[in-house]
Amino acid sequence: MFLGTYTPKLDDKGRLTLPAKFRDELRGGLMITKGQDHCLYVFTREAFGELARKVASAPLTSESARAFQRSLFSGTDEQVPDGQGRITITPELRRYAGLKKECVVIGAYTRAEIWDAQAWHEYQQRHEDTYAQAQEEVLPGLI
Repeated sequence: MFLGTYTPKLDDKGRLTLPAKFRDELRGGLMITKGQDHCLYVFTREAFGELARKVASAPLTSESARAFQRSLFSGTDEQVPDGQGRITITPELRRYAGLKKECVVIGAYTRAEIWDAQAWHEYQQRHEDTYAQAQEEVLPGLI
């Protein structure tokens, strides 16, 4: 389970240090792929395998399914954190997410997300006012 917000820096070699709280779950390896809203998704191998099976089961006769499959699978990189908990983010994934030096890593329960710090700040500002409305839609009558 991934929770919390962390602010690691990307080094000159494209390496990012994973939050200490995430390292045990990701120690055996992880999959980094393009996420929505120009962030990167970080999955455990097991969680990505489940996602991949669902995506791969989409009908080949669907043009949008084929496009999504191609984008997802061609844009995914497998990593094993080094002894210091660092992973290397490929130039293509850094470009997609607009990653510079300042980054934000957030827990999104089933995955971690890597954001450019400025992009995360702007995303939060755009969605702050709709949080209560979204809460009512996602959790009707529960809170």
